[in-house]
Amino acid sequence: MASVPGILTDWPWTALGSFKHVILAPWVIHSTWLFVANDGKERDISYFLILALVLWRILHNQIWISLSRYRTAKGNGRILDKGLEFEQVDRENNWDDQILFNALLFYTGSRYLPGGQHAPFWRAEGLLLTIVLHAGPVEFLYYWFHRALHHHYLYSRYQSHHHSSIVTQPITSVIHPFAEHIVYSALFSIPILGTVVTRTTSVVSFTAYITYIDFMNNMGHCNFELIPNWLFSLFPPLKYLMYTPSYHSLHHTQFRTNYSLFMPIYDYIYRTMDKSSNALYETSLKREEETPDVLHLTHLTTPESIYHLPLGFASLASRPYTSNRYLWLMWPVTLWSMILTWIYGRTFVVDRHRFDNLKLQTWAIPKYSLQYYMQWKNEAINRLIEEAIIQAEEKGVKVLCLGLLNQGEELNRYGGLYVHRHPNLKIRVVDGSSLAVAITLNTIPKGTTQVLLRGNLTKVAYAVAFALCQKGIQVVTLHKDEYLKLTKSFSSTESSLVLAKSYAHKIWLVGDGLTEEEQLRAPKGTLFIPFSHFPPKKLRKDCFYHYPPAMKTPTSLENIHACENWLPRRVMSAWRIAGIVHALEGWKEHECGYTMSNIDKVWQATIQHGFQPLIISTTNHTKN
Repeated sequence: MASVPGILTDWPWTALGSFKHVILAPWVIHSTWLFVANDGKERDISYFLILALVLWRILHNQIWISLSRYRTAKGNGRILDKGLEFEQVDRENNWDDQILFNALLFYTGSRYLPGGQHAPFWRAEGLLLTIVLHAGPVEFLYYWFHRALHHHYLYSRYQSHHHSSIVTQPITSVIHPFAEHIVYSALFSIPILGTVVTRTTSVVSFTAYITYIDFMNNMGHCNFELIPNWLFSLFPPLKYLMYTPSYHSLHHTQFRTNYSLFMPIYDYIYRTMDKSSNALYETSLKREEETPDVLHLTHLTTPESIYHLPLGFASLASRPYTSNRYLWLMWPVTLWSMILTWIYGRTFVVDRHRFDNLKLQTWAIPKYSLQYYMQWKNEAINRLIEEAIIQAEEKGVKVLCLGLLNQGEELNRYGGLYVHRHPNLKIRVVDGSSLAVAITLNTIPKGTTQVLLRGNLTKVAYAVAFALCQKGIQVVTLHKDEYLKLTKSFSSTESSLVLAKSYAHKIWLVGDGLTEEEQLRAPKGTLFIPFSHFPPKKLRKDCFYHYPPAMKTPTSLENIHACENWLPRRVMSAWRIAGIVHALEGWKEHECGYTMSNIDKVWQATIQHGFQPLIISTTNHTKN
């Protein structure tokens, strides 16, 4: 929002929320009906194809969003180092409003403007006229309108909303108050109306012009430099006809320079070009791929989780992961993404952060959760993880945390397999088990004397049970085989282990393998505390569910704009935090396989670095 919002700031359909797209329904139905009902020369294909143009514009923008986040995460060509935050993501969440607004104008113009109907597919003179009218009136008028918007009166009421984003991403380009978009639409309509009036319009000229505007807008705000130097060397006048991402980035940091739309010629003419434009362009081009200090490996969970990655849909990534039924409508895209990740077959960068001079990156393994439980997939998964470790070693990464990849003894012996195969690794491999145990122990309410342990017996489960028994807290199990495994593991404290048949316990420590039937047998008011990566399904409204081992991040942790799977905003899993703390403390040992760091030492170090425990309410049932 602008600092002093002016009139016509909000979009007319803001009150509709996520149902705003229904405003196009009458036009879509009408154009489709006319196309189907008529035949031959009566069919107006240009009117019918407006919906296709709308869908293409949405896809075009999404491609730029994903590309920009991928490239800025890698670092090569990055212009500004600062990161995005949730506030900016929320502010820019309505980026498709201008597409809806333009669509309404296109439908209206195509239907009622003389010469707007039955446009031919191609006319060369119409394309040429579009170019001339854009380079002349549109660029000139935009320049002076843009300068006017930077006058303190208009800036505080309108343009300041756009400039709230210092570090831009592609969709920042269209984040303006509604009043500004009215003017922009009038300006961009000049070439379109010009071709309509002269009867030279065509489907190609119209679509190409709209695509050109979207392309240049997205490119100018993508925060990485991609225009090669040889292009300007080959054709020197091009520097007056086409801006670069670094050129426009300076406008967002300096405010009073580089006002031009897409053609810097008017900044040259009126002497408003920033003097550091060329230097920033050269510096950005030379910027190489960033080497992280800490690398976090993760993987996809469900086929739809691809949309929740930072590279996916910004609005979905900024909220905890939940199953959205409408994503089933996108099954062709989902299937295509699964095939693509299978073909690509390598890890890929999905995010970056910075904390206390540490550079952090997240890489994703192109495998899904279900595949980690298929023994015949173990070799392929381990090969991918091992290749990622070797690649990180070659890059000079200090610490690698396995995250979701540390899923069991049968897969990779809790990560110990890789250290065994490569005993001379300089990189420290961390599975985060010690911090997961520490968080679980500190989540149990004070004064607890007995807990019920349910779920698969993992490394974390054994360690939690052992620590509780040492404190004199009884650990209850319901299955004899689990009881025997635990007593065999630490017989000296077996007196604190109890084999029972009753579910009447209010504190449950749960992991993967907890059944729905067992949940339903828990007494009212039970607190479920997960010790595994994946949270249990919330079946009971009369019980309480804690998050899997995780903590709130310090405010100094930069570029937090996406949720980690199902965790809330600015909350990070124990397995991920453990790698960061390991690097901050400079610990030299591996923490993987069957070894574990000192739990108290890890907990105290994590607290000292600003990470905070999560607390949930156990008094208000309506929140569960």
